[in-house]
Amino acid sequence: MTRAEMLARLIAQAESEGGDMVTLRAIVEEATGLGAERVLTRMGLADPGAPDDLNELRELLRAWRDAKASAWKAAIGWVVRGVLALLLFAIAVRLGFGDLVQ
Repeated sequence: MTRAEMLARLIAQAESEGGDMVTLRAIVEEATGLGAERVLTRMGLADPGAPDDLNELRELLRAWRDAKASAWKAAIGWVVRGVLALLLFAIAVRLGFGDLVQ
């Protein structure tokens, strides 16, 4: 029996016998399960290989984040080195060592 059939039966039961708490909870559970299946199907994640695809995407995203963080650290390092080199050059010129630099 599919979720849709089960949901239809539960709704019919609630209409005929009245909606007690157990029936209402079962309706909610089946409806949410059916909704989740529909969403996964619409997103293309209902096939058996979907968990592997999601794991691979997570690994790619983690690698991208690591690469991005490394690139930022390298760029900041180069900027700091450049500023320090300019500061050292300015100190050398200020102290009269400008002739040695030229």
